[in-house]
This record gives sequence, structure tokens and C-alpha cells, in this order.
Amino acid sequence: MDILSETEMVLTESDFRRVSKVIFDHCGINLTDGKKTLVRARLAKRIRRSTCRTFKEYIDYVLSSEGQKEFYTFVDSLSTNLTSFFRENNHFEYLRRKFLPDLIAKQERSSKLRVWSAGCSSGEEPYSLAITLLECFQNTPGWNIKILATDVSTQILKIAQAGTYDKQRVEPLSAQQKHRFLVPNNIEGQKVYQVAGNLRNIIRFRYLNLMDKWPFSGPFDCIFCRNVMIYFDKPTQEKLINRFWDCLAKNGVLCIGHSESLSGIKHKYRYVEPATYVKV
Repeated sequence: MDILSETEMVLTESDFRRVSKVIFDHCGINLTDGKKTLVRARLAKRIRRSTCRTFKEYIDYVLSSEGQKEFYTFVDSLSTNLTSFFRENNHFEYLRRKFLPDLIAKQERSSKLRVWSAGCSSGEEPYSLAITLLECFQNTPGWNIKILATDVSTQILKIAQAGTYDKQRVEPLSAQQKHRFLVPNNIEGQKVYQVAGNLRNIIRFRYLNLMDKWPFSGPFDCIFCRNVMIYFDKPTQEKLINRFWDCLAKNGVLCIGHSESLSGIKHKYRYVEPATYVKV
């Protein structure tokens, strides 16, 4: 196939508005005008790998019955997946210092603990949660601990489920944590670390579009939904926050990203720490 010319690769305002509407209707992501360059760059890569010649032709294709498989790749390419182990660590410290000790002391929820990582990206967040929980409960046997990790990107979920990270990615973990929770390996001459079974056994990765009907109702003791709502407009954020409320157990905690805020949103949560809220 010939390389497409710059003229053929122009993302018109009409194309951009159409892409924005499709993405918003599908998963609530609000693509503002400032994202136009990003949209063009990411979709241009998909067009070059397809038989399409223009953005319009590509959009027509992903919305057709023949393009259903490509549609999910289209969504994947426009969702941002920036994460790391123990990113925004104060949330994990809050669990260690306050939330989990209180839960253990009260023996609430029949020694059952349920956590949801909503927007789990490439897996570092739910694995960090699993490490935190197993460390906190290592001297308190008998608890049934499960983590649900969901994302709208099928490609990123495959990476999360594989649980394989290079040396740089696992740098935030202590030597003790690496020894207990990771298995060193060598893939094609590169040293990598694979998540051990003690973490895998308590996590379930699932595809979930937060805008769809959820196939569960909780209750969850803790919900992490961090740096996801920044892509939503205020009405969508408010709807999502209140859906989380319905899924949280009493005294359950909701953690959002530090670049996010519940300011201007009607809700019933009690603020306890930056980006940390409790259902009272």
C-alpha cells in the first residue's frame, strides 16, 4: 500500500466531532478541542494499518458491522493508560494506616473484603492493592480477600493479566516486596518480573465500560477510580460517583485521582483526606 499523503490524512472538524461523539456515547470520554492533535496521531496509525484512505472512511468502517473488531481497537487507541506501582501512594498509606486496621478491629463484613479497581489500566494499581492487602492481613488469617479490576480497553487488560513488567516498572517496590510478590524471569534476553500467584489468586480482571449496566451490585469495601473521571464531563462524573455510592458498603472508601475533584458535584460522601472519601 502506498504511504498516505498529508492531505489524505487531514482530520477535519467534522471527523473530529464525529469521533468525539462516538467515544462519548460509548464510554463517556469527553474529547475536548485540545485533544484533536492526539486523536489525529493515534487514529492515523490505525489508518495506515488498514485499507482505509481517510479518517472519514476509517470512522465509517469502525461503525459498520464489518468493523466491530476494529471498533474496540479504535476505543483502545483513544484511551490513555498512564500508571505505575503505588502511584499516588497516599491512598495506599491511608488503607494501611487507617481503613484496614479499623476494619480488622471491628471484624466487619464477616471477615470478607471486596475491592474494585475501576480503570485498572496495565495492572499496576490492582497489583499494588493486592500487595497492600496481603501485607496488612498477613497476621490476620481467615479473611476472604478479592479484588475486581476492570477497564474499557481490551488490549490493556491483556497486559494487566499477563502481569509482566521490566526492571524500571517495578522500581517503586521494596526488595522485600519483589522477593515475596514477583518472580524474576528472562524474556528474549531482557530481565523482567512476573507477578506471583499470591497476587494473581485474589484478582479478577474483567472488561467493563463504566457507562454500561454493571453486572454486579457490590457491596465493595473500597473503590479506586483514579484519573478516570478527568476524561468525563460534570454530569457524567456526578452520575458515576453516585453509582459508586450504591455499590459501596457502609463506611466504605472511594479514592479518586489527585487531579480530580468532587467540587460542583452533588454527592453524599464525607471527605476524609485529599482525593479520599467515605460513605457514611
